[in-house]
Amino acid sequence: MVKKILIIGGVAGGASAAARIRRIDETAEIIMFERGPHVSFSNCSLPFHLSGIVEDSSKLVLMNPDSFESKYNIEARVQQEVISINRMDKTITVQHLATGEIYEESYDHLILSPGARPIIPNLDGVQLPHVFTVRNVVDIERLNKYIQNNQINNIAVIGGGFIGVEVAENLRIAGRNISLVEFADQIMMPFDYDMVQILHKEMIDKGIELIVSDGLKKVTEGYVELNSGKKVQAQVVVLAIGVRPETSLAEEAGLEIGALGGIKVNANYLTNDPSIYAVGDAIEVYHQLLRKPTRLALAGPAQRQARAAADHLYGIPHHNKGVIGSSSIQIFDLVCASTGINEKTANQAGIAADSVYIIAPDKVGLMPNSNPLHLKLVFEIPTGRILGAQAIGKGSADKRIDVIATMITMGGTLEDLKELELTYSPMFSTAKDVVNLAALVALNILYDRFEQVHVSDIRDLVDNNGVFIDVREKVEFANGHLVNAKNIPLSELRDRMNEIPSDVPVYVHCRSSQRSYNAIMALRNSGYDNVINVSGSFLGICLYEYFNDITTGRKPIVTKYNFK
Repeated sequence: MVKKILIIGGVAGGASAAARIRRIDETAEIIMFERGPHVSFSNCSLPFHLSGIVEDSSKLVLMNPDSFESKYNIEARVQQEVISINRMDKTITVQHLATGEIYEESYDHLILSPGARPIIPNLDGVQLPHVFTVRNVVDIERLNKYIQNNQINNIAVIGGGFIGVEVAENLRIAGRNISLVEFADQIMMPFDYDMVQILHKEMIDKGIELIVSDGLKKVTEGYVELNSGKKVQAQVVVLAIGVRPETSLAEEAGLEIGALGGIKVNANYLTNDPSIYAVGDAIEVYHQLLRKPTRLALAGPAQRQARAAADHLYGIPHHNKGVIGSSSIQIFDLVCASTGINEKTANQAGIAADSVYIIAPDKVGLMPNSNPLHLKLVFEIPTGRILGAQAIGKGSADKRIDVIATMITMGGTLEDLKELELTYSPMFSTAKDVVNLAALVALNILYDRFEQVHVSDIRDLVDNNGVFIDVREKVEFANGHLVNAKNIPLSELRDRMNEIPSDVPVYVHCRSSQRSYNAIMALRNSGYDNVINVSGSFLGICLYEYFNDITTGRKPIVTKYNFK
């Protein structure tokens, strides 16, 4: 018997489900409905049209209805909005947006992939013609044409998530004056507060006015007013506050909605109707680490869900392991990636966790373009189970996070990561890769071989006259140091141990924590049991302190910043 399968939504989830079904079943009748003019477009690439990296917006469209018909024998109906699902009759009601025609289409199975819609707050001025959201190709074309046709210079982007940051970056690359406003105290919530300071610095270094801990109050024709009363010049406003799952069709049809507002599905992506599946941004998924439902608006998981739903429809087994949340983004010169949960999330979930912050070369230092890679590894206590990681650098931060994402998915521990055999070439990595190094440091912490203090704790320690020993060389110390640090270079340490107090905690640092680790072990093996390593050391301290120092005018705890 020929199956008739209707798919609502023609982007990542819907198009992937349609293509997978056709590969399984050549006889199935497959019809895909998309209310917009395009199917199968690269929504993650939309912001790059604003900078000209994607010069021709038509290239954002990966497939058109004719291609679906000729290559896959799939009927893609664009500008046709499904306005209701009639479960009892197993039909949908469709409105053709160009002609106004309303008709019904029957189905044997229905797959929902309606995605998510941008959040538009109920504030004065958000309906003005110079206020935009970014969801599809039409949106990005409208925004880009408005900016160019009206010679816009001052733009306010509201929201510091993936879309907001990428829109701000690409508009800045295009030469516009950009203000990025974020209600929370940081952008890019997958990153912990200590790591995100690197991104804050990059944004302001590249000329973006970054405003955090402040929200949008109202929009006028020439500026936006924030909750603080601050007025920011803006001839164009881009709302990138977040997204909500498109669930109206599902709700009206009586499909079950989860506690987080997404469509509730089982392990096979079936709704509470055995003939209806749902995938993508509109659904709730199971978080492998937190062991509870979550929402995850990412293209990769949506495509995997689509394949799993199509497989289940044909009786092909699928093991749903849940999601861990892996993502990456380029922010000007920095590659930024994360996986799993960050330390803040672990603490909020009541998981006993700790972390290490490693700064190590992304390749052998002799090689061209060797740069520091900042990596934070989060692990469970006492099991050593890997919970998450964040990496930032000019090199292959995404590669390192992909490695750790694989370890998390396989239930890996610090011991597994320590022993992981990776490829090595001086042009690509170091013989002991940064992920191996992070595992070694984390195991030292887990097994109590030494103690550490995080960069986020240093200001309080300095303000309370903590004892700091800087083991960098004298020329490095002269080029910037903690205001109350004492310089005892590692090369002189063994001859000057008598200068180090033994009756109070002593915090030891260098540039990136590698020399200070050697100093710590020498001191511990010489009878000092109160020495503590500064995770991230002086480079990490400078990066952590800089943005807040610059934007608040507070007194620095360093004599001079040093980012080299």
